[in-house]
Amino acid sequence: MVAVTHDAGKLEHRLAGELQTLARPLRTLITRPPIVCDAGQTVREAARLMHAGGTGSVLVFDGGTRPAGIFTTTDLITALAQGLEGGAVAYVMTRSVHTLPGHVLAYEAVLDMLSRRIRHIVVTEEDKVVGVVSERDLFSMQQLGLGEITAKVRLANRLETLEGIAAEIRRLARLLVDQGVAAEQLTFFVSVLNDRLCQRIVEIERKQYDWEGISWCWLAFGSEGRFEQTFSTDQDNGIVFSAHAKTTPEAVRGSLLPFARAVNEALDRCGFPLCKGNIMASNPKLCLSLNEWKERMQGWVDTPEPKALLDACICFDFRPLCGDASLAVELREWLLRRTRANPAFLRHLANNALQSGPPLGRLRDFVTDNAPGAPHTINLKLQGVRPFVDAARVYALAYGVAQTNTAERLRAASAGNGMSGTETEAIVASFYTIQRQRLRLQAGFEPSALDSANRLDPDTLNEFDRRMLKEAFRQAKKLQRRLAMDCQV
Repeated sequence: MVAVTHDAGKLEHRLAGELQTLARPLRTLITRPPIVCDAGQTVREAARLMHAGGTGSVLVFDGGTRPAGIFTTTDLITALAQGLEGGAVAYVMTRSVHTLPGHVLAYEAVLDMLSRRIRHIVVTEEDKVVGVVSERDLFSMQQLGLGEITAKVRLANRLETLEGIAAEIRRLARLLVDQGVAAEQLTFFVSVLNDRLCQRIVEIERKQYDWEGISWCWLAFGSEGRFEQTFSTDQDNGIVFSAHAKTTPEAVRGSLLPFARAVNEALDRCGFPLCKGNIMASNPKLCLSLNEWKERMQGWVDTPEPKALLDACICFDFRPLCGDASLAVELREWLLRRTRANPAFLRHLANNALQSGPPLGRLRDFVTDNAPGAPHTINLKLQGVRPFVDAARVYALAYGVAQTNTAERLRAASAGNGMSGTETEAIVASFYTIQRQRLRLQAGFEPSALDSANRLDPDTLNEFDRRMLKEAFRQAKKLQRRLAMDCQV
């Protein structure tokens, strides 16, 4: 027992340090300009540039301002094996170049590399290439903490094993709260590991079904879709699919629903309670073809009634987790075109976002309510986090921002809504101040206690935390005033 506790303590400390380092913006990892060459230069010349620069990649340009490709050590080995060292580098380079802006945090780049199975990311500032971040750069920042747990998940082949790992993740997350790890990094930690659990569950259950000609993608909605999961969260998920011309959506749905039900039940066993509102992939209304999803979302945009707005707020934060991600990408691009072209819908969505205001009083610090079993409390989810989340969603849909994370939505939309960088970061910091209070609060609750785990009695806070929370609520109010002005509601 002592050895287990000691190992857990070491892992806890590694994770705490790892999550802090992964919170750095990509621009801080760039130490020199990228090594570049022309598309017409030979493989041998590109290899010399790579060697002289002490790097594992060279960006290849073909007359434009954006790289036409990237030439890596893997490409070099392939070229040498085929005797092509004297040929043009353009014929052997990797043409798919993935770029990210410099403000994106390192952990997001790690996720991109893992999901896309790539080893290099081109970093840009104002659409200009400023450098390249490699897999080695990012993973050298890690101390094996995340890798150790994700390896356990990847190797698990039984649901019982994943149940134990899920419990371990929750335990470590609670320890990290005590360590003082920042809320942005901790919600990332929880969300990423929950992603890995869900993906492994999907892989295990998928083996039980024999489908032909079906392309499908498991979607995360709500807080999971936004990379903002805390300890107390239920399931919000769905499926988008596409099938060959001879199959009807009804037939495909009939094949997918038993699989979806099995995954939902397995997630429940791993500590993610079944959604009381039935926002789950096993609900036939959330297991839809790509065209059906488009039709349903178009209905929400065209007729923004209260129920439609509620459904939109949940489902518009979708993110692909497993399967054919191109289906989700196409759906996102389609949705952003529709919402940007419909200011009336955005006004309705903004008006809906203003219905839940921060609990600030004129004569006293906070306005509390007497919920059953929780007198004199504030609901930090509905009154604290929701104003930020809802406003960020409106701005993302208005300015064509593809990100689903609230902080990244606010940062990316600032160019369109006129918020300065310091103003935006103050709002983001306030959002995570409230998230940190939620995490501290939830650390003492079981996952099933969803309602109670979000309720805080402000009188239990010390003077410093009380002032911080009050200022965070003021920033939420400020954001709502700007939203009302921008959307004319």
